[in-house]
Parts: sequence; C-alpha cells; structure tokens
Amino acid sequence: MSVIVKTERLRVEYPNRESRNGPKVALAGLDLQVNAGEVFGFLGPNGAGKTTTMNVLLGFVPPSSGTASLFGIDVRQPIARQRIGYLPENTYYYKFLTAEELLRFYARIFGLNGAEADKRIAELLKLVELEHAGKRQIKTYSKGMQQRVGLAQALINNPELLILDEPTSGLDPLGRMKVRQIIQRLKAEGKTVFFSSHELGEVETVCDRVAIVRQGELRVQGRVSDLVQQHNCDLEKIFLKIVGYEINALP
Repeated sequence: MSVIVKTERLRVEYPNRESRNGPKVALAGLDLQVNAGEVFGFLGPNGAGKTTTMNVLLGFVPPSSGTASLFGIDVRQPIARQRIGYLPENTYYYKFLTAEELLRFYARIFGLNGAEADKRIAELLKLVELEHAGKRQIKTYSKGMQQRVGLAQALINNPELLILDEPTSGLDPLGRMKVRQIIQRLKAEGKTVFFSSHELGEVETVCDRVAIVRQGELRVQGRVSDLVQQHNCDLEKIFLKIVGYEINALP
C-alpha cells in the first residue's frame, strides 16, 4: 500500500514575543502516515497543531525541523499541486458569483476549459447535491450549501488527495450527514481523504484510521476499530482520556 502523506519528527516553532521562555512550539516531533485510498481523521483539541500540520503539508508554513512529504516528495520541494484538493476551515468566496461561475473560475486555474470544464462542473454539482442551485448566487446559500460548494471547488481538479480542515464545522445534522456521504463516495472512488474534525461521531463513522494529537505531539494513531477494542470504549471517551479529561467525572 503506497503512502500518500508522511511526517517524521515534524517540528514547527513560532516566535513568541509575549514570553521569555523561547519560541512557541506548535508541533513537537510529529510522526504520521496516511495510506492511499483511506479516510484518515486528524483529531485534537483547539491549539493542538492540526491546522499547522495541514499548513506544512500544503506548503504554507515551513517546518522548523523534521520532514513532511506528499506522494513521496518533500513538501519543501516543488510538488504536483494538481494532485491535491484543499478545503480550509473558514472559506470565503465572492458571494455575488453563482456556484457554476465559482467552479468555472477554479477550473480555469487548473487548465480546464470548454466542454471539459462543463462536464466536470456538472458532475461536481451533482455529487454535492447542488445541481438545482448551480445558477443561484452563493450569497443565497445556507451554511451547509456553502460548505458543499467548497467541497466541489476542492474537487475541481479531480485530486488524488483531499485535505479538509473541519469540513462539518457549524453545520446542522443534515449538513453533516451530506458531507459524510460525500466523503464516503470519494472513498469509494479511491480518493485519499485527510481531515480534521471535532465531530467525533462523524469521524468514527467514516474514518479508517485516526490520529489524536495534544500540544503538538502524537498521542494515539491507529484503526478506529482497533482503538475502540483496545480502550474498551468509544472514540469520544478515548479522545477525552487522551486530552486529559477525567472520564469518571462525566455524567
């Protein structure tokens, strides 16, 4: 099985002007491995280093030490960006555009034009269940619809790897269900999906494997079923235990 995402002893430090105790450590020797065709959940409390990890993988933030690679290529080297799709946690689109216009804009960025772009846009609007609203301005969309058009733009280049930062953040149960269904369809197509989330029920449902980080360090990594069996509890209680909550104190 080929490795799509890999980090080894990955460390990221930021200058800390508010303290004399040295730089702020966002990642402290993180080791991850994501295999081709799997859905991988990246979990941790706020400030654990999840977004920083994604920013390193995408080339937005340089590692202070250690290595990170995509498709076997160090992220500090020029890599095939056309093989990656990305959905940030907080998306912003020109809301006067329609979904079709937005997707056509991104299609042009990736060199898709004419009939090829038309076909891809139609396929994606159907995938995210927005074909009925493709000619409506995005400003008329609900939060869930905006998130789904964001997924569509992340898929416009038919990427092998999809990186999603909190894809169900702020969505109601119906919106979360639709995003979960889209992720499951992508997995069925052989895509590799790497995403962070606080929705542990969703993660337990769709992920093959997960990693839990705390304070920039990997605490747990493995198949969801194996972790549940090993800890003799569900993923939510495993997460709470890892991040330091007393399970016995819960009602």
